[in-house]
Amino acid sequence: MAIFCGGLAQLLAGMWEFPRGNTFAGAAFTSYGAFWLSYATVQLPFTGVRAAYTDTEEFAAAIGIYLITWCLVTFWFFIAALRKSVAFIALFGFLTVTFLVLAIGDFYLAVNVTKAGGILGVITAFIAYYIGLSELLAAEDMAVIRLPLGVFPKRVA
Repeated sequence: MAIFCGGLAQLLAGMWEFPRGNTFAGAAFTSYGAFWLSYATVQLPFTGVRAAYTDTEEFAAAIGIYLITWCLVTFWFFIAALRKSVAFIALFGFLTVTFLVLAIGDFYLAVNVTKAGGILGVITAFIAYYIGLSELLAAEDMAVIRLPLGVFPKRVA
């Protein structure tokens, strides 16, 4: 799932958004596609990444640093989303907090904190699914319903 749905599919979606002039979506999809590809690579036993660490605490700390890095990247997307829509603000806000909580769970080897991060991740996924469904319906001429994203009006200079 991480390699193909999370990684490859998002990477391709990002590449398809750039020619359409949708830089935000292109950068976001490409970035998170790369995240999932790299995260899966770290976790796969045959890559030897996990085996390179002497103990589980050291590996967990390394994953914590990795997740903090993605927390920062996501926060930058959150800043960029502040002028897009309420839905994108919610998405990148929840995703930022998700990465932060998961990182804390890894740093402290706190299973309950990691579970809380997982719950936040599920909430984030539902927000992303809502946005995706909204975009799919908006692209259809005969869509029965439209789902609002809370888009901010563009400023006219």
